[in-house]
Amino acid sequence: MRPGRLNVGERRARLWSVGLIVLVALNLRPAITAVGPLLTDIRTGLGLSSATAGALTTLPVLCFGAFGLLTPALRHRFRGEVLLVAGMILLTAGLLVRTVPSLAALFAGTLVAGIAISVCNVTVPAVIKRDHPGNVTFVTAVYSTALTVGAAIASGIAVPIKDTAGGGWRLPLGLLAIPALLAGLAWVPRARRGGGRPPAETGTPPPLWRDRLAWQVTAFMGLQSLLAYVVFGWLPTICQDRGLTEAHAGLVLAVSSFVQAIGSLIVPAVDRRLRDQRPLVAAVGVLTVAGFAGIAWAPTGLIWVSAVVLGLGQGSGFALALAFIGLRAGDAQVTARLSGMAQGVGYLIAATGPFTFGILHDVTGGWNVPVGMAVGVAVLEVVPGLAAGRARTIRHVTAETAAPAGTGRS
Repeated sequence: MRPGRLNVGERRARLWSVGLIVLVALNLRPAITAVGPLLTDIRTGLGLSSATAGALTTLPVLCFGAFGLLTPALRHRFRGEVLLVAGMILLTAGLLVRTVPSLAALFAGTLVAGIAISVCNVTVPAVIKRDHPGNVTFVTAVYSTALTVGAAIASGIAVPIKDTAGGGWRLPLGLLAIPALLAGLAWVPRARRGGGRPPAETGTPPPLWRDRLAWQVTAFMGLQSLLAYVVFGWLPTICQDRGLTEAHAGLVLAVSSFVQAIGSLIVPAVDRRLRDQRPLVAAVGVLTVAGFAGIAWAPTGLIWVSAVVLGLGQGSGFALALAFIGLRAGDAQVTARLSGMAQGVGYLIAATGPFTFGILHDVTGGWNVPVGMAVGVAVLEVVPGLAAGRARTIRHVTAETAAPAGTGRS
């Protein structure tokens, strides 16, 4: 066997590792995306304003931010495998709580689900960097593809399940607990084999909060996530107001989400041919602007085409944002810290999106101003994205590598 080649057992272990990551990823967005197609029914049934409905989609994203900042501290006490099992079990509990017939239970279950997802959001990139250091971009693309596929499936089947069940919106939300539980159980053997605490860090942790590159990665993550959650929460409602049926509006979101998976897979294929990721960032900005503009202002017949364009832009943007965490970090330990910062602060930025979008709609009585805001954010995200796309890394500071953080070349 030539040096560097993996034997059959090692290849199977790598494939199983990626498969487990995919199982988790499939469960990290349905708790949010299934709400969008059902939002009109939820608003009507519970008498919610647009702003309150926006808060329902904003709450999980706030959790992603707040608890994302805390998760790196948990990684000092628990291995990534343990955190993923705990996250999936907590997600299962939150999804079941949402089926209790009360507004308080709906928000409480959403809060618990958001905490669970935030733990997994931060943990997975560090696991990828640790277990697949030579294939960060590819495995991250597979992970982000699975995220978007899970989101698409949930948004596409939510209304059909509701209609089959006789009009109740709680059943399609509650059924999401089954795959979450299965994913948690699948990770149990690895969590048990891993044992106690994670390995101790070597070197001095880089001061990420004072590192320009870390903030550039964080800003790009936050702005592209803000637009993603605007789409998850409000795209079906915009499409309904433009004349589409509830089922068709849900399918528009599903189509856009499925195309995001294609956009995610395009990133590693194109990235291999580029010196850095700046051309990809520019393409993300152009596609995202065109997609939002087409959905809101193009003739109704072009909504489906615009959804495809938007999906390509957002899928590529999300894959890039996650890949930046691994590519710009020098090792798995820095990845865990950068993941916590980028997703913690980034999702706090993102949380302002759906809520602000709903308020702007209430105040103006239309979609022109909210969509104009989204277009402006799509243009703005290119600025930190171009900076984060340059080939540099953040490393631990040791006696051998005592250079300023964020200045090393990858």
